[in-house]
Amino acid sequence: MKRGKKYVQARGQFDRQQLFPLEEGVATVKKLAYAKFDETVELSINLNIKKSQSVRDTVVLPHQFTAEKKVLVFAKGDKAQEAEEAGATYVGDADLVEKIKGGWLDFDVAVATPDMMKDVGRLGPILGRRGLMPNPKTQTVTFDIKGALAELKKGRVEFRSDKTGVIHLAVGKVSMEPAKVAENINIIMNEVEKKRPSDVKGDFVKTVTVSSTMGPGVKIDFREAGV
Repeated sequence: MKRGKKYVQARGQFDRQQLFPLEEGVATVKKLAYAKFDETVELSINLNIKKSQSVRDTVVLPHQFTAEKKVLVFAKGDKAQEAEEAGATYVGDADLVEKIKGGWLDFDVAVATPDMMKDVGRLGPILGRRGLMPNPKTQTVTFDIKGALAELKKGRVEFRSDKTGVIHLAVGKVSMEPAKVAENINIIMNEVEKKRPSDVKGDFVKTVTVSSTMGPGVKIDFREAGV
């Protein structure tokens, strides 16, 4: 892949094969960032799993770095009122289903009560492709609407391995203190380790790489204590 001059210059400022301690690696990513905007710090975790396996869960990050998410809630009656009182951006049932069918998608995450999933399920081809489909595994299909919204506002994010066994996840901004980004990564790594399939032989995590939106990847020594 042909790279730009600034990327090539950044890549030449460090040993690409070196394994960095976590916080030092994040500080290196921060130093190498060259874009004029506040780049996102991205984490890539390469896992030793079979093609048929998937590692997926949610985690609440201690240090937020994005604007508050627009949360849509599919609910009726008392649960709809609960969602409104808890601060949901949009609340509805059949009306929202029809609106989304018409092409409207001005929200970041969708939550649904279990009794709504029969109707919401028809939106699978639309929401599924965009990662917006409510799912019990990510605690977005629940009767505890108040609790779900509270966690989403605190910074709950979802991680999921792709078809190649890699988890890609935003973990901070280059403007943040490296220690705070490192803490976010530690929380994620601990949760990923808990999802280790029982039949994995050898190392579960193969490599961990941190990069900025535009910058080169820095390899992290994830075997160090605390990672």
